[in-house]
Amino acid sequence: MTDRFTPAAKILKSYDYDSSKLIPILQKVQDEYKYLPEDIMRFIANELDISPAKVFGVATFFAHFAITPKGKHIIKVCNGTACHVKGSSFVINTVKDKLKLKDGQETTDDMMFTLECVSCLGACGLAPVMVMDDTVHGQITPAKAVEIIDSVIASEAKNAH
Repeated sequence: MTDRFTPAAKILKSYDYDSSKLIPILQKVQDEYKYLPEDIMRFIANELDISPAKVFGVATFFAHFAITPKGKHIIKVCNGTACHVKGSSFVINTVKDKLKLKDGQETTDDMMFTLECVSCLGACGLAPVMVMDDTVHGQITPAKAVEIIDSVIASEAKNAH
């Protein structure tokens, strides 16, 4: 077993290789790897003696799980009814432009940012809403969204030195 699989193996052991605990196992694995890599999901299926299809099915059914790598900073922009009516699509398009994301691309090439358009963040009274990492920003405008991203970029640059 390569070092890459060691964290997953430890997680499986902590759950006594109990396939009925697949969801919490996948949650811990995602916390460790930041997403659910295909080779790790196959490893989990093999170790739990269940089909890879079952593991992939669970991983793709629940929105909480990510099967593609995510950036260091997660930006969620609500595009639910209240946010959409108040202009969230302008915010989404501005963020895509700012991050130079192509159609269908969610994560920047440098793995710094991931943009997720979500159907509800539960803060309709603050519409439109954007969450940067775990900070909620209400009544967001395209200009405010760019300011927030710029401040994260500046902070990252400062921390790099």
